[in-house]
Amino acid sequence: MNIRILLADDHTILRAGLKMMLNAQPDMEVVGEAQDGRQALQEAMRLHPDIILMDITMPDMNGIEATKQIKKQLPEVKVLILTMHENDEYVFQALRAGASGYMLKEAADTELINALHVVQNGYFYLSPTAQSVMVGDYLQRVHAGEEKDSYSSLTEREREILKLVAEGYTNNQIAERLVISPKTVDTHRTHIMDKLNLHSRAELVKYAMRRGLLED
Repeated sequence: MNIRILLADDHTILRAGLKMMLNAQPDMEVVGEAQDGRQALQEAMRLHPDIILMDITMPDMNGIEATKQIKKQLPEVKVLILTMHENDEYVFQALRAGASGYMLKEAADTELINALHVVQNGYFYLSPTAQSVMVGDYLQRVHAGEEKDSYSSLTEREREILKLVAEGYTNNQIAERLVISPKTVDTHRTHIMDKLNLHSRAELVKYAMRRGLLED
């Protein structure tokens, strides 16, 4: 059975090239196209594709916001980000929005077919370049001394709470789960942020992703 693909990119020539390449595959079919995020959402609702190949920088609604909206409406539809942005923050935002993968346009000719198969089979795909960007950001923080208060400084309870916060649980939900008070959770959370030199929940989630805490 063919993998049904929706292309979302504001560059007509790029879409045409991708369409030709993907339709040449024996198990793939481009079923629709969109030139901005809002149209991507509309076409996703209409076509129910298996995978959406999504650019980030598009008019009207960017690809990350479109991914978020699509996953809210159609959680079974997978999104693979295909972008020119080598930026760890974009990788992080895309994955938090619900994307199943992130790769760069420059590698589309060599990696794309494999990436689509990986995503279709229910796995995450991060291109080597995207992986190295995230690792590079981590190493920069290490060299800058920002990671000096490492994971090893956390207590077992703090590690448990770090993982739950990163997974999206609220203080009240964590308190209920661990049979402690919300105030105690908040205290632990403050200690975690101090020890790891983090200043927001987004940074905490990003840290947890780098440590591989969300892969279980």
